[in-house]
Amino acid sequence: MKDSHVADDVTRAAVELFATQGYANTSVQQIVAAAGVTKGAMYHYFESKDDLLFAIYETLLSLQKARLDEIIGRGGATDDVLRAVCVDVIETSIDYIAEGTVFFRSMHMLSAPRQQEVTRRRRQYHDEFAELIERGQREGLYRTDIPLAMLVAHFFSDLHYLSHWYSPEGPEDKTLVAQQLTDLFLTSIRSTDVSA
Repeated sequence: MKDSHVADDVTRAAVELFATQGYANTSVQQIVAAAGVTKGAMYHYFESKDDLLFAIYETLLSLQKARLDEIIGRGGATDDVLRAVCVDVIETSIDYIAEGTVFFRSMHMLSAPRQQEVTRRRRQYHDEFAELIERGQREGLYRTDIPLAMLVAHFFSDLHYLSHWYSPEGPEDKTLVAQQLTDLFLTSIRSTDVSA
């Protein structure tokens, strides 16, 4: 049934338009025209342009949090679990690089309640990520001479910088990029008392 694809069509059109001409310069009329739907159809799924921008990022947040929980739930050695989490969040960020780029460029334009919700959701992810590093610190795997918050920020700053240099059309395979960035991160946080 075509109607079930309306939200996807609107989201795709919005990502493309926000990416090429900016969130502030894109009207609802342009979005619905590009998606080939009516305003009424769009408003059935999204209350506003603000709601649409939030939904673009919320999809990625939900996916990454579900994957994080699944990887942690499988258990295993701390280093293996953290490695799997790092590779996964980099790969999914590359898969959704257009959505992430649009969001980070436009997040400040979200309403205050939406910004707070994004911050809360991202903090949930970061807290679970930090717990993995803390577990590794207790096991003597990871360095403790640098504050935990800085170790977490180190990883996510690399992640958020991806959109500035990574190109899906480029020679870098996303899995290789994910593995290499993960190796760099894990090497940088490894305790000097642990042989690599």
